Amino acid sequence: VSVSLFQAKSCICHMCGAHLNRLHSCLYCVFFGCFTKKHIHEHAKTKRHNLAIDLLYGGIYCFMCQDYIYDKDMEQIAKEEQRKAWKLQAFTPTVVSHYQCTMTGIGEKYSTWEPTKRELELLRHNPKRRKITTNCTIGLRGLINLGNTCFMNCIVQALTHTPLLRDFFLSDRHKCEMQSPSSCLVCEMSTLFQEFYSGHRSPHIPYRLLHLVWTHARHLAGYEQQDAHEFLIAALDVLHRHCKGDDNGKKANNPNHCNCIIDQIFTGGLQSDVTCQVCHGVSTTIDPFWDISLDLPGSSTPFWPLSPGSDGSVVNGESHVSGTTTLTDCLRRFTRPEHLGSSAKIKCSGCHSYQESTKQLTMKKLPIVACFHLKRFEHSAKLRRKITTYVSFPLELDMTPFMASSKESRMNGQYQQPTDSLNNDNKYSLFAVVNHQGTLESGHYTSFIRQHKDQWFKCDDAIITKASIKDVLDSEG
Repeated sequence: VSVSLFQAKSCICHMCGAHLNRLHSCLYCVFFGCFTKKHIHEHAKTKRHNLAIDLLYGGIYCFMCQDYIYDKDMEQIAKEEQRKAWKLQAFTPTVVSHYQCTMTGIGEKYSTWEPTKRELELLRHNPKRRKITTNCTIGLRGLINLGNTCFMNCIVQALTHTPLLRDFFLSDRHKCEMQSPSSCLVCEMSTLFQEFYSGHRSPHIPYRLLHLVWTHARHLAGYEQQDAHEFLIAALDVLHRHCKGDDNGKKANNPNHCNCIIDQIFTGGLQSDVTCQVCHGVSTTIDPFWDISLDLPGSSTPFWPLSPGSDGSVVNGESHVSGTTTLTDCLRRFTRPEHLGSSAKIKCSGCHSYQESTKQLTMKKLPIVACFHLKRFEHSAKLRRKITTYVSFPLELDMTPFMASSKESRMNGQYQQPTDSLNNDNKYSLFAVVNHQGTLESGHYTSFIRQHKDQWFKCDDAIITKASIKDVLDSEG
């Protein structure tokens, strides 16, 4: 095969003009095409130019084999060229982001993984391989209740079945830099994932995890009944703090911009718009969040009316009977404009005086994993009780109506769904539900987790049983 190399003036897809989408360059002629949108595939098919180079990593793709060619000489050339590119980048006086690097075609600074002699030796001595099939139960493991610790067990089940978190820990990505690794909650989570995916069928005893939680979240110490939501937030907070030693965590000390695995997965941005009722000037702030706490009908606070589709139709994937409250209803109430009243006047930067205003919350940035907390436990001066209102929630949820970008499309608090909406970026799939049975004073936590698509299990401390989708959607989340 004769391959000709030409110097290119600019690296953009010749079909759509994009810089990204895994840009590949033809090795026969001057042509750049997106791999994601298959523009380079179309070129290869029509021209019969069957070799192309990935401009981000330097890999050679063969369209006849439909795979990358792992050639030692080619890999060495790619590494050398990348080293030169990064050396040139080091002399640039301004800081260039990853996005800009990708835009200019410099490529990511990465090194390929190759097993060490020790790892090859271990692989030879351990030939058995785990295979994930549709009926596979690997990853399912009960947890012993150590004395009112069901609040912890149900959250651990949800976290160990969070796909990205599982992938992070099972690929041994955590590099602990704490003085005492035995006190690192991230190290313990790493061990926990190994225990869950070891294939052992006997229930695991999470005593080390409980001890670390007591050590780092003192308010949860003791054998009293605790709140599962409170444990989730405390666990994420400690994991986030202990991730600071990781390379990614070091990149920012500000929790709003931390790049640790916890923030990458769970952190979203909540936009608060305060509008002055006199000059209509808007003051906007954006705060990070790990979860969204939603009020329920039956609480002492007035509730937003049900959505128009609550007469038995389907709204956002939720099929429900007349009068049933949905998760969408709760989210509509959460993101509705709220009049702050004369007792809560805010100094307007436009009027330079205290004026009445309205406040509205919307989602500026959605997290990869969205946690919704239904505020079932009501604590007020007059009463302490559990709200048992049934809230239906869907298997698939579209968050587009609650985005800051959708705010302009709202009319009188109602979002008008655009007919040409094909955007899947804001859509979520359900994979875990935490349930509470009983009263405020005496109750028990269980959880439902998704093992594979449409395959659900109920986790009740040490006991794990198969569950139907109906069991999950009918539960008191």
